[in-house]
Amino acid sequence: MTGRPPILVFVMGGAFLLLVVSLLIGSLTKPAYPPFTLTAAPPVAVGDTLVGPATYTLDASATDRWRSFDFARNAAVDTGSWDVAFRRFHLIAAPGAGVVDLGSVAFDSVVALPAAGYAGNATGAGSDTTNPAVGKWYDYSMFSHLLTSKHHVYGVRTAGGKYAKLELLAYYCRDVGTACITFRYAYQGNGTRHVTR
Repeated sequence: MTGRPPILVFVMGGAFLLLVVSLLIGSLTKPAYPPFTLTAAPPVAVGDTLVGPATYTLDASATDRWRSFDFARNAAVDTGSWDVAFRRFHLIAAPGAGVVDLGSVAFDSVVALPAAGYAGNATGAGSDTTNPAVGKWYDYSMFSHLLTSKHHVYGVRTAGGKYAKLELLAYYCRDVGTACITFRYAYQGNGTRHVTR
């Protein structure tokens, strides 16, 4: 009997080679960052108006703190009330608020948000706070090692009973690079669930 290696050895060797090649390609590839730049708008109370659709970009690259956004003030905020917060690729709702996943639908097709189904935050492994409705809002490529949006639209019910629709667009920008979150939203300040003009 000849000493031919089994086919499984060739298959395992081929899989290992593909893994090494994909890691090398990803480490040598420089990503082309989207043309988004950090939004510098100061917080301004919007009252009972419908805001948006608007696009906002904020720096969520800090690993030790959340970057908060307040729909009622139409800006990222450091103090006072807030509605959603970002840290790296995570998104949470404010205490008493909730998020519902509306699926992969066109942003403009969402005219009114549902009355129920909003999930609050949960504490996961290692005491990390997450929101189960948002979960993995992105796809990860083993070849490029980049995150790309799944383009789901999310409904947000704020702690004050107001509503907003939200779509996460990108995880990169030219100003910051990684963990620079760009999102599109429309916020209804009058308390109804109607989020389209």
